[in-house]
Amino acid sequence: MTHALIVIDVQNDFCPGGALAVAGGDDIIHGINATMNDFDAVILTQDWHPAGHSSFASTHDADPMSVIDMPYGPQVLWPDHCIQGSIGAQFHADLQTDRADLIIRKGYNPAIDSYSAFFENDKTTPTGLEGYLRTRGINTLTLVGLATDFCVNYSAVDATRLGFDTTVSMGLCRAIDFDGSLDAAKAGMQGAGVTLG
Repeated sequence: MTHALIVIDVQNDFCPGGALAVAGGDDIIHGINATMNDFDAVILTQDWHPAGHSSFASTHDADPMSVIDMPYGPQVLWPDHCIQGSIGAQFHADLQTDRADLIIRKGYNPAIDSYSAFFENDKTTPTGLEGYLRTRGINTLTLVGLATDFCVNYSAVDATRLGFDTTVSMGLCRAIDFDGSLDAAKAGMQGAGVTLG
């Protein structure tokens, strides 16, 4: 059984001081670093949006955190964040990136957002992560990172749906917790068969 640690979006814009800061987002970094050597593989995901991305509130002249209907379903409109090549898109300086076997970027298609490490938000366009894991014989995943109720949640549910034995290490995640999103995410993950550790 080969076990991978998937570190979701530990980037400057999701940490305190960033454009879409998650409270305590940097508090988990030391713990994530400390656990990396316990795994056969470490994979980092990186939100990587072009300027003017369709998920940005500024693109629609709308308020951040409002919701619009996109061809693939409801889309929360976010403050501009993790723009390709920006300081905000960089991994937090304290995160040990040298241990990563793979860095997978998501959200680079300007027409569709991508919360999950496995699929864009249309739930059908793959990122390539599944194929990577399968060719390496990895079948067990532990997810950590930001934010629990969005990118970690979507990634964990997709991983379980794809047949991976999936755990979310809740102590090494932090949530946005927008309008009850954390409780909904916990219930959804448990309902999908994700282990909350």
